[in-house]
This record gives sequence, structure tokens and C-alpha cells, in this order.
Amino acid sequence: QVQLGESGGGSVQTGGSLRLSCEASGSIRCMDWFRQAPGSEREWVASINIFGGRTYADSAKGRFTISRDNAKNTVYLQMNTLKPEDTAMYYCAAGLNCASPTYWGQGTQVTVSS
Repeated sequence: QVQLGESGGGSVQTGGSLRLSCEASGSIRCMDWFRQAPGSEREWVASINIFGGRTYADSAKGRFTISRDNAKNTVYLQMNTLKPEDTAMYYCAAGLNCASPTYWGQGTQVTVSS
């Protein structure tokens, strides 16, 4: 069982930046970020495997950067040029296969105001 703990959410204005962090209780092959806005389904944002290979949803490309520190079992999501439509609960997730996680964190709220 892997436990995940997110941090770094908050409120920013349009165009601002936030950096989310998620620490895992152990090493795991793939780590993801998902998000869920009110009234919407949860959507995948980005993934990174243990070798550093990254993939992004179209909504994240060019603005978000996923990275990880394997020594700390931690994944990060640097979010720049934030828009109101980025407002959501952001969840860290992890598992053997990217974007198909087994483990989920509790989520951290990101609110972007116009």
C-alpha cells in the first residue's frame, strides 16, 4: 500500500503560478496528477514515470511541468499562466501504469480568480 500526500494548493489570480507537491510513502513506477472541477468528471493532467518520461493533457501542455525526485519519492506539478478554468481539486495518483493509477491522494484545492 502506497500513501500519497499533496501540498501546495491555494488561490491565485489569472496568470499566476503554483507548485504542487506530492510525497509517496514508497517508490512507485508512475506518478500522475489528475484534477476535478465542480460538476465535472475527474480528468488526467500529466504523468511521469520513474525514468523521467513525461506526458501531458492538451490543457496542460506549455503551461504545466511535471517532475519528480526519486530520492524523495516526490512528484511536483509546476503550474504557470494559470486560468480560471484550471480551478479544481488536484489529485496526486500513482501506480504501475501511467494514467491508470492504483493509489490516490486526498487532493489539494487550486482556485484561480479572474
